[in-house]
Amino acid sequence: MSKMRMSHIGICVSDRVNSLRFYHDVLGFRYVSEFDVKSSAADKLMRLEDVNLRAVFLEREGVRIELLCYASPPHQGDGSQRPMNQLGLTHLSIRVDDMTETLSELAQAGVEVIEQTRVGGPGDVEQAVMIADPDGTLIELVQQPGD
Repeated sequence: MSKMRMSHIGICVSDRVNSLRFYHDVLGFRYVSEFDVKSSAADKLMRLEDVNLRAVFLEREGVRIELLCYASPPHQGDGSQRPMNQLGLTHLSIRVDDMTETLSELAQAGVEVIEQTRVGGPGDVEQAVMIADPDGTLIELVQQPGD
């Protein structure tokens, strides 16, 4: 097989500005670039008609994400969180050094923590919890020794 390497992970978003604020300002992804996508090649690749979208690339620790904000055709779905056993990508995961501090900063930024997912608590060495981006994409925060 020829050499392959990771390129990026695409995330469909309903509001480019709101999602950029979340991923860049709150989670610390670095802005890389953005551009408009509108072509018959995009229609073919994405299996959609009349594609017109703004793509924003962000990166953190070598992981690049692409926020896709569609003007046409409009995004689908209502932002409900996907069940973890639904086929396909389920979540992003970010390691944190101090869960208590991280959750405090997220609360100040208005990010809701999905408390019923919390494993471990303050003082525990290993902790995990889910948050969601503005469109319901799940993000797992993990604190583990040796990170």
